[in-house]
Amino acid sequence: MEAISLSAAWRTDPGLVRSHNEDFVAVYEPESPDDRRLHGSLYIVADGVGGADAGEVASQYATERTLHHYLATPDHEEWGPRLIEAMQSANTDLRRLAADRDDSRRMATTMVAAVVVENRAHIGNVGDSRAYLWRDGVLEQVTRDQSLVARLVEEGALTADEATRYPYKNVILYSIGSEKRPPIDLYEVELAPGDLLLLCSDGLTRHLSNAEIAAIMGRETPDVAAETLVAQARERGGEDNITVAIIQHGPRAVVAPAVAVVADDDAHTQTIARPRPVPVGAPAAVLAPVAAPRLWPTVLVLTVVMILLIFLLWIFIQRATTL
Repeated sequence: MEAISLSAAWRTDPGLVRSHNEDFVAVYEPESPDDRRLHGSLYIVADGVGGADAGEVASQYATERTLHHYLATPDHEEWGPRLIEAMQSANTDLRRLAADRDDSRRMATTMVAAVVVENRAHIGNVGDSRAYLWRDGVLEQVTRDQSLVARLVEEGALTADEATRYPYKNVILYSIGSEKRPPIDLYEVELAPGDLLLLCSDGLTRHLSNAEIAAIMGRETPDVAAETLVAQARERGGEDNITVAIIQHGPRAVVAPAVAVVADDDAHTQTIARPRPVPVGAPAAVLAPVAAPRLWPTVLVLTVVMILLIFLLWIFIQRATTL
């Protein structure tokens, strides 16, 4: 079977508003055919939550532990379940770390991770960081956001237009570190030559539309596209940390073949080994994950209760002021 190469680039940037970067990106690319056979290539983007340094610690620690657990199970060839179990083990490690810290701050992180083996990508996702597939100029979101606003839109409680103005649109439902065993979605995508995978934090998608991202990815090599996407998000306000990882599966006729770029110039990126060719197979469709439970009625009730309590508190304050 004719081999087809992977080429990738990744960038992370604090943006223009945040004082520090709570995003973290890490990559494992095999050095030898044996390493490729045992592990494939692994790309991870994490977006920490928790405030102060808690989110920054959470994203890096959970990512490093995911890499550790994944690489420690080379005999497990069910790539998707192997990735999910590595993320779950990292979740356990992060919860232990949080329990050992001498403060009560929450430590958690979103995570989207992709293992590419031959012509298939196995993608694990928890939270609202995203994975996209670019093919023939079209960008399709592969993952489903595990966020309050996404769930309300999915259940019909909000329209897409209302979602853009929803006051709690930054609330995520699940994360690494949030509970004993968070529901981590698993997706599988078969890759055709020239396909691109994009992993990113929400600091990118809050500023650029799918059409804009698709146009940039389509006309540039992965390294230039990664730089351009981050620069565009900064130009439009850079309201959050911005992280992108772009993986190209084989050459594309519209651009020169991309060269792998290692961006290890700060503490928020980590690279292990270097890329090597992988074999290619036939393209197929994206497989959706198992449906999540219907939570919007509970969330809607809690939202109404919160608004009512705020209103009652306002009335109490007004009466106290009058007296």
